[in-house]
Amino acid sequence: MRKNDGRKLDHETLEAIRIRAVERVEAGESPEVVIQALGMSRARIYEWLAAYREGGYEALKAKKLFGRPPKLTGKDLDQLYRIVTTKNPMQLKFFYALWTRSMVREVIRDKFGVRLSDVSVGRLLRKLGLSAQKPLRRAYQQDPEAVDRWVKEEYPQIRKLAKREKAQIFFADEASVRSDYHSGTTWAPRGETPVVPSTGARFSLNLVSAVSPRGEMRFMTVDGRMNAAKFIEFLQRLMKGAENPIFLIVDGHPTHRALKVRKFIASTQGKLRLFFLPPYSPELNPDESVWNYVKNHHVGKATITGPDQFRALVLGTLWRMQRMPALIRSFFGQRELHYITA
Repeated sequence: MRKNDGRKLDHETLEAIRIRAVERVEAGESPEVVIQALGMSRARIYEWLAAYREGGYEALKAKKLFGRPPKLTGKDLDQLYRIVTTKNPMQLKFFYALWTRSMVREVIRDKFGVRLSDVSVGRLLRKLGLSAQKPLRRAYQQDPEAVDRWVKEEYPQIRKLAKREKAQIFFADEASVRSDYHSGTTWAPRGETPVVPSTGARFSLNLVSAVSPRGEMRFMTVDGRMNAAKFIEFLQRLMKGAENPIFLIVDGHPTHRALKVRKFIASTQGKLRLFFLPPYSPELNPDESVWNYVKNHHVGKATITGPDQFRALVLGTLWRMQRMPALIRSFFGQRELHYITA
């Protein structure tokens, strides 16, 4: 992209650009995105942010202001932004993998010789367009190349084959829902932690389900642990009444790869085919959202009084979900799952 030369702009125009750019960053936009949209050198946005941090909007005006020099220059802020957004703290010899204000404070002290309080660091990070966010978890055993290959090559081939054979694609997963799972918050007097009554006993319900991009869902309860015979039973139920072939995508659990399962798949003569997600990649499976929904929106907010009531609650939730195809389709709308409907 061609860079605009700020030296060719009059003072009033340049002043308005500075102020508007900082306002956009203050509103939550990335400094990199803002300056790219303006077509100016990326270093400019950090100079403006540094000036704003020391002197507010007055420091962005065309008139030269005198006073103490900023503690962190635009070049410093540029470097700090790149460190926080591109590096894992453990690369800098920290023992914690998430950036905290105190860790950023240490980076600022070590690299720039500037001492700031945690409050000042938090204010600085916000002015850089950063915010505290809950990170997405990824297993360290995950192979990024395998994930990339699945998203760009393997799944598109599966989808192309399904279209040719008029097959329906499902994603499946197993889960155990526990009665002592809690989610959400409740209002109560300040300083008085509320107590929600429940049974002291703990019990769980094992299930398996499958969802399709069309909004269909199938599920089955599982007594005890999942094994090849029980998985085959689920596959038989999934196929029941199906007019077209079914392509089922699952993780690489040994049960899914068992010899009995392979023999059953072969016996269907192409009516059922099994495909496997990359290892340690649950974020690629939309069926994970089924269990998140059941736990966080229903079981986690309910008072559990006994195993029968708990079972009825879980099954009732799943039956209702089957009648809500729009909800099931929404599970495919997460960022990591755009590859499915792209």
